[in-house]
Amino acid sequence: MAKKYLAYIRKEIVPEQPAPIASKGIVGWARQNLFSSISNTIMTLAGMAFLLWILPPLYNFIFGNAVWPGEGVTVEDCRAKGAGACWAYIDSRMTFFIYGFFPKDAYWVTQEGFIASIMTYWRVNAVFAVGTLLLVPLMWPGLPHKVLNAILFFVVYPVFVFFMLTGGVFGLEEVPTIKWGGLTVTLIIGLVGIVVSLPLGIVLALGRQSKMPIVKGMSIMFIEVWRAVPLITVLFMASVMLPLFMPVGMTIDKLLRALVGVSLFSAAYMAEVVRGGLQALPKGQFEAAASLGLNYWKSMSFIILPQALKHVIPGIVNSFIALFKDTSLVAIVGIFDLLRAVQISNLNLDWGSKNQAITGYIFAAVVFWAFCFSMSRYSIMMEKRLDTGHRN
Repeated sequence: MAKKYLAYIRKEIVPEQPAPIASKGIVGWARQNLFSSISNTIMTLAGMAFLLWILPPLYNFIFGNAVWPGEGVTVEDCRAKGAGACWAYIDSRMTFFIYGFFPKDAYWVTQEGFIASIMTYWRVNAVFAVGTLLLVPLMWPGLPHKVLNAILFFVVYPVFVFFMLTGGVFGLEEVPTIKWGGLTVTLIIGLVGIVVSLPLGIVLALGRQSKMPIVKGMSIMFIEVWRAVPLITVLFMASVMLPLFMPVGMTIDKLLRALVGVSLFSAAYMAEVVRGGLQALPKGQFEAAASLGLNYWKSMSFIILPQALKHVIPGIVNSFIALFKDTSLVAIVGIFDLLRAVQISNLNLDWGSKNQAITGYIFAAVVFWAFCFSMSRYSIMMEKRLDTGHRN
């Protein structure tokens, strides 16, 4: 007897059903990334236990029990039992952290408050404002007049900064660099080092790959010598040893020596980053440039370098971040950068308390983190914008 098979065909389309709760949203993300295996589950639980152990006291110190600036707040509040971070101390020393020993232009001040604080150091604040107005449109993709903007920032702006901070012209009080300090010096050293090290590193990378023996040998020697010496040694040589080799009566500004040392040191590392990008390009790119009849400099400018630099954006920005953090080493040779300003302020007995030093170092760490994190996020944005590769 033959068996009969019954079949059922649905005549109506079933409405779309939502995905299971366990595979979407926070629950799905947690199952996939935090609890996907036994080892991941153990590490997740251990991490959560560590955060539960460290976050509450850290929050209480930085926020909950902190002493905030306000009317009537004194150092006694920071010395009280159970007091946390003394942010009132940071507020009272903020001008020193930013401007160092730069003299006040008190004759500009006609009132008290925020406007008065800006006008008191109007020369430094003008440098900050003009630099921001030139840098933001230069780094903003898609905005026009990039060439004019670059000329203003890289050529005109350094001259403006020099005369505004140094003075001695147009009725401005002359201010030696020994009176510069705080965040101002940190930004100057970091910006000069970044601006100088990148083009110099590109030249050194091209020189190391040159077919001319003298150029190649000098480039290799420069890169290897500077990479083999710690930055602190370079700063000590520039600050202590260099004046001994100068003619009698001739001196070089200490800040200028630090700028040159930091820039050359960073350029050696930048050269190796760029060289890695050049070696990563396939040989066909060089042959394609040659087949178009382009000479060496045109092929490098229009074909090779744009591709090589695009590939090594993470390495370039990593060098920039390392350079910006290494600016704190100039404090060892007596230059009053942000870290040195914090260290000196920690000796101020007017705000002496058990949490004075750690509050100052937390403030310095937050400032460095803000600038380094901004550079990191900007590099990620540029990577995505310049990513022309084909991915599955």
